[in-house]
Amino acid sequence: MGEMGRLLIIAGAVLIGLGLFLNLLGWLPGIGRLPGDIYIKRDNLIIFIPITSMIIFSIIISLILRLFR
Repeated sequence: MGEMGRLLIIAGAVLIGLGLFLNLLGWLPGIGRLPGDIYIKRDNLIIFIPITSMIIFSIIISLILRLFR
């Protein structure tokens, strides 16, 4: 049972950290409005595909994971 408790505590801490990170992203200028992000707005249809933002986040997350590896 001790291992399961530790695993749940670590998972909770990771989720709290991820939530704080995502909350802070809203304050960064330009996130979601970078060149290469696709935004299509029609009468009753909005399509948003943040391709460039996803690539940048992927690179950042990959670098962070390599530091902890």
